[in-house]
Parts: sequence; structure tokens; C-alpha cells
Amino acid sequence: MAVRPRDDRYGGPGDEPGLPGASGGDPGRSGRDAQRERDRVRVTDVIAEGVRGAEPREMPHRLCVVAVELLPVTGASVSLRADGMPVQLSASSEQAAHVGEIQATLGDGPCLHAARLGAPVLAADLTDGRDAGRWPVFAQQATAAGVRAVYSVPLGNDTVCVGTLDLYRDTPGELSDRELRTAQLVAGVMTVALMALPHGEDDGPGGDEPWLSGLATDHDEVYQAIGMIMAQLGIGADEALARLRAHAFAGDHTVLEVARDVAAHRMRFDVD
Repeated sequence: MAVRPRDDRYGGPGDEPGLPGASGGDPGRSGRDAQRERDRVRVTDVIAEGVRGAEPREMPHRLCVVAVELLPVTGASVSLRADGMPVQLSASSEQAAHVGEIQATLGDGPCLHAARLGAPVLAADLTDGRDAGRWPVFAQQATAAGVRAVYSVPLGNDTVCVGTLDLYRDTPGELSDRELRTAQLVAGVMTVALMALPHGEDDGPGGDEPWLSGLATDHDEVYQAIGMIMAQLGIGADEALARLRAHAFAGDHTVLEVARDVAAHRMRFDVD
């Protein structure tokens, strides 16, 4: 379910009751605005403490951990949007990383939908109902991995989505308006961390290695495998990725696992 932040004039189940205003106007709104400012300061303080002293390449992982601390979720991962499939940069746990890889393998799920929409996609119950029916294969595999709800928040701005912050929960449930605002604040900081920090680090003589180098190494293996499949079968990149995904799904593996076998010459697609 795609959800856009509601107008600030209206409260929600996660909002604090209104406090009397000091002057004329809507006292309820004044109270909500004050509460939101307190929430913003609290969340900002937790984020600042969570990333204190972090190197640029550590920021995605640190912010995933902070998201789990701030929200009623059990895991978080961050992925960059890319042609064909998302590039997972980091995760708070092995479970979160695995569920992120499931979406990349299937080419479907809340993460990819949020990236396409540029708006939050909140799948509150993958065990039953609309969310389970919308992504049936992903829902089955995610619940088998212990995840019952996924909340995907886009990274970027109103015109460009560069990736998603994906939050995972082991029980079904909605995010309140207040919790969604917190998730979006973390996503905003994640966007700054990924896009505004220096893109080079001084690694000594001959340094200047891009700071994202190493974070997306796994995805490089996928592209290498796609190129090898293209050469083996004489097909285009889209079909090669589709073949890779289909083989991974049929064998109950992730795309990354199969890509590593292809890149290491342990598997060929032109041999029956």
C-alpha cells in the first residue's frame, strides 16, 4: 500500500493529544506541532549519537541500526536504485540482508514498488489479506524467513528516488503517523549520508578510492555474471538478468549466490 504523508492539519493514531495553545488559533494543532518538534529533536539526538565517529562507509550500517532502535521493527536494510535490480548497501542483521536479497532475486516486493513510486509502501501484514496477495511469492518467502511486515521508505527528494530504506518486523502491524515521520527522518539523513558526503577518501599514495567502493561489491558480481551469461547465450542484458533470476528462484537460491557461481566459472548457462 503506497502511503504519502498526510497533511499536518490532521492527527493520526500516533499523534499525541493536543495541548492548549498559548494564543488564539487551533490549540489542538499547536499541541501537535509542539509534540512533533519534540519528536524531531529526540530522533535527531538518537541519530547523532548513533553515527558519532563513523567513517563514511560505515554510515549505512549505523543508520540501519539506529532505525531499529527508534522504531518498532526488528531489522532494516538500505538499497540504492539501479537498472534491473536494487543494490543492497548494508543491513542491520543477516535476516534483514536476506529479505532484501529475496526482493532483488524476485524483482518484486515493497522495496522495488517504493522506488518506482517515490513514496512509502507499507506492507503491514504479509501473512494474509491485500499485502500477501499483492506480492504472493515474496510474502511467502519473507514470512518463511520470519518477517511478517515490511515498510519501504524512498531515499531522495520529491523528483528523484535514489533508493529505499527498508524496515522489517516479525509481527504484522501498521506504522503510526508518528512512526512513519520518524522513518522518513531517518531516510532523509540516509539520503544525505549517501549523496552529500565526500565521494573520495585519502587512502594514501594512489588513493582517492570512492567511498562507496566496497559497499556494492556484491552487486558487481551480479553484473559480471550477467555479462558472462550474455556472452554464453548471445542475449541482451534484460534477458540475461531474467535467466539469472529464474535459475536462482528455481533452485531456492538468491541472485547473488548464483551470480557468484557464474563469476567463479562453477556454472554456465550454455550447458544443459
